[in-house]
Amino acid sequence: MRIDAHQHFWLMAARQGEWPPPELVPIYRDFLPPDLLPLLLENGIDGTVLVQTLSSAADTDFMLDLAARHGFIRGVVGWTDLKAPDASQRVRALAARPKLKGLRPMVQAEASDWLDDPAINPAALAMSEVGMSFDALVLPRHLPSLLRFARRHPALAIVIDHAAKPEIADGGIAGWAEDMAALGGLPNVWCKLSGLLTEAGERTGIDDIGPYVQRLITQFGTDRLIWGSDWPVLRLAGDYAGWLEMCRLLIPTEAHDAVFGGNAATFYRLD
Repeated sequence: MRIDAHQHFWLMAARQGEWPPPELVPIYRDFLPPDLLPLLLENGIDGTVLVQTLSSAADTDFMLDLAARHGFIRGVVGWTDLKAPDASQRVRALAARPKLKGLRPMVQAEASDWLDDPAINPAALAMSEVGMSFDALVLPRHLPSLLRFARRHPALAIVIDHAAKPEIADGGIAGWAEDMAALGGLPNVWCKLSGLLTEAGERTGIDDIGPYVQRLITQFGTDRLIWGSDWPVLRLAGDYAGWLEMCRLLIPTEAHDAVFGGNAATFYRLD
């Protein structure tokens, strides 16, 4: 089974005042299942994980409705306010919806120590108890606090989206690699091989991306590395087939079944 573990759908009518801005022409329009399905068929992808893009319950409902009507959407990563006083009750209510596999706060827009706030602990514990995973949408500056968060919640399955968006365009690797290595040493932390092209600026060749992917293989092993397209955001820097082929070349052939499907099925508990 081949799984794209990170893709998005959205309606611009629901995004007034939200990203993306009009100048990002390739993605400034509605994106729905009929737009993606041909790409999945052309590239041999059997299913996807649909990931939130708005901090709203309405967006989660929108995604779950799409998942109920389109069988290729195997799982949904939604949103709820993880620091709300009733967050643990919200988590348990969402866990009753079978295709809701995980939650994702938009940490990349928050302060570096956002994950250190004790207010998030009841929700994180509830997620652990109901078997729900945590997508960490973070930047390199958040990695030290993510490490502390992951250590506080060893039973919580965590995946780092887009490898924490390393500064590939500027050639930044040292500090990011050190922090990611520490996280890779924790068995409950996984990493997504996604979103790297959009961080690369003009450095989008395989020789530019390769050193970052090799670090991820070393840090997480091929048993905790999960491929995703980040489509349609990917359209800003490349195309679906090109990104998939680059990753196939960078990942050892014997690990393809795991990285391009098996690991996603395990992490997100996909049917």
